[in-house]
Amino acid sequence: MTPDDPTDDQTHEQALAAGLAGVWARDNTREALWDAMKRKEVFATTGTRMRVRVFAGFDYVEEDLYRSDFARHGYANGVPMGGDLTAAADGEAPSLLIAALRDPDGANLDRIQVVKGWTNADGSAGEQVYDVAWSGDRQKNADGKVPAVGNTVDIETASYSNSIGAPILSGYWKDPDFDPEQHAFYYVRVLEIPTRWWRSQRALI
Repeated sequence: MTPDDPTDDQTHEQALAAGLAGVWARDNTREALWDAMKRKEVFATTGTRMRVRVFAGFDYVEEDLYRSDFARHGYANGVPMGGDLTAAADGEAPSLLIAALRDPDGANLDRIQVVKGWTNADGSAGEQVYDVAWSGDRQKNADGKVPAVGNTVDIETASYSNSIGAPILSGYWKDPDFDPEQHAFYYVRVLEIPTRWWRSQRALI
């Protein structure tokens, strides 16, 4: 895509199920892009140009989501996506700052989730999904699950409406089940509302 020539722009509908990679680089140069990929500060999408950013640390508070220097504070007090978070203080659990912005030409956002994976003492793998932030006034049910966002897809006209969901979502999450003796990872996933092609999801690496 070239900024001065809109004829080669590609929309969500044209991309279909093709995947894209997003890279948080300090400059738009070959060197900066390679550096970002080397430190794994990247994320993947199923086609739309969503923007997702995540920082993890032990000293964040929920108010940090609204700082004007969000990224600077994130780097200074934790690690970005793809980083290794180590050396937890006694009694401290990791917390995540997550911000997501929809593709201007795509669907609104349904929710932000954190997928936590870990290794048990016997070597087996464990996994749990946490809903962190979601659109609308939905409330978690008795099982701790957030109800579906709804569906505006019109099969007859192959269209959908952004009358549900939200263009921006952000969330603060602190691991409620943190065990410093376990090896664990945190995988952030952002879901869009249903669209005429497929239910998109974003996965951070």
